[in-house]
Amino acid sequence: MLGTVLIILLILMLMGALPRWGHSRNWGYFPTGGLGLVLVVVVILVLMGRL
Repeated sequence: MLGTVLIILLILMLMGALPRWGHSRNWGYFPTGGLGLVLVVVVILVLMGRL
């Protein structure tokens, strides 16, 4: 349950950090890459049963 909630929150954060939005246009791709890495780690932990 907790893993599913974390994945959903991270996906929403990724969508908010995409550079096409006006508030994040000057950020570049750094926030998206960082959140993507966190999402991959959480997915791996969920699949391994550690979360």
